[in-house]
Amino acid sequence: MKKKINLRLVGIAILAIAATAIAMISVYYRLLQIQVKKDLRLNAQLLQSSDLFSDPEHVERCNKLKDLHQSLRITWIDTDGRVLFDNDFAAARLDNHADRQEVKAAYKTGEGQAVRYSSTLNKDTFYYALRLADGTILRLAAEYESIGRIIISVIPIIALILLLILLVCIALSHMLTGQLIKPIEAMARNITAKDFQAPYKELAPFSDIIRTQHMEILAAAKDRQDFTANVSHELKTPLTAISGYAELLAANMVAPEQKMHFYHEIQKCAARLLRLINDIIRLAELDRSEREPLFNEVDLAEIVEESLNTLQLNAEQHKIKLNLQLEKCIVHGNREMLKELVDNLVVNAIFYNSPGGYVLIKVGTDKGRQQLLVKDNGIGIPATEQGKIFQRFYRVDKSRSKATGGTGLGLAIVKHIVELHSAEIILDSTPGVGTSFTIVFSC
Repeated sequence: MKKKINLRLVGIAILAIAATAIAMISVYYRLLQIQVKKDLRLNAQLLQSSDLFSDPEHVERCNKLKDLHQSLRITWIDTDGRVLFDNDFAAARLDNHADRQEVKAAYKTGEGQAVRYSSTLNKDTFYYALRLADGTILRLAAEYESIGRIIISVIPIIALILLLILLVCIALSHMLTGQLIKPIEAMARNITAKDFQAPYKELAPFSDIIRTQHMEILAAAKDRQDFTANVSHELKTPLTAISGYAELLAANMVAPEQKMHFYHEIQKCAARLLRLINDIIRLAELDRSEREPLFNEVDLAEIVEESLNTLQLNAEQHKIKLNLQLEKCIVHGNREMLKELVDNLVVNAIFYNSPGGYVLIKVGTDKGRQQLLVKDNGIGIPATEQGKIFQRFYRVDKSRSKATGGTGLGLAIVKHIVELHSAEIILDSTPGVGTSFTIVFSC
């Protein structure tokens, strides 16, 4: 980055110097043209005021001008374009000048100007023609270097100045680059500090985004680490129980009347292990799915009825009454995911309830938005724990959850499904009174 900034600063300096040099030469040449034209006009007016060109008989006297005006070419032209006098060439040898641009303009308007380039001499010749009182034309000419030749002549000087300025620019660019980059490097080193302020206000949004992303990456890494530890622990518990029961049975250390109990315990642990693995796989699918789930218009009431057909027996075993308040409610979603959401919420409401309790499942529309409500009168969730219930493997009542075979992943799956449907989940719970989950769909 430093190298790029240095190169760009030096490039800008070179362009600026070159542009400045060209502009200055152009301005100088323009001023030179103006001054030459003024000088030619002034000299022509001075010669006009003399009596040298008042009569063709005075041509001999004009020859004195050859010594007085060596830097100027003076030409006296008759009314028909014939050259009467020229201080550089014999008048008889010169062509008719009536077609010259400056001469034509002088015949017409009283004065004329022109600049002609000589490729042979690589010079510009400035002409000024003035019409005299008798109709003849007095023309003055002066030769000056062309702008191209001027530029070539000053190239060594420009190159030397350019080199000196370039060296200064390189030194300054290194210094400025260091001053520019140093605060950014400091920001990179202290990006995680909460009280760190961006060195430039323009970098504040960038700094905030980087800090947020960094914290999210750290949080995600911690979540993965915790998830791995929790998975290891959750898998180890039933596997340890199965291994212990199996060793006792294999060593014939269990009384015949206890064997059936051990078999049931092994079956329960295996079933819990299978549920845990299935939930972990399901969460991984929701986390890593690159394809958008297939969404259709589905009736949420039908999904609830279908789900409760399989959960009714579970509720009866726990002596929980299921109350339904269903209205036709069309939502845009994935049918299988929504059934999974209902299953997890209702199973949680059954498991964390007390015998004789109830679970209310309500589907309807409120203020134009489709809603699913699952409410129970179970143990409730303390306010301090309500922010954690969607974490993986979190259990409000760990002893009850494990006794009922819960994996601690149900609400994490619910949260994923709610997010995929761009919905909102609202929790309302009071310990000893009960808990309600309200899923509000956006459409």
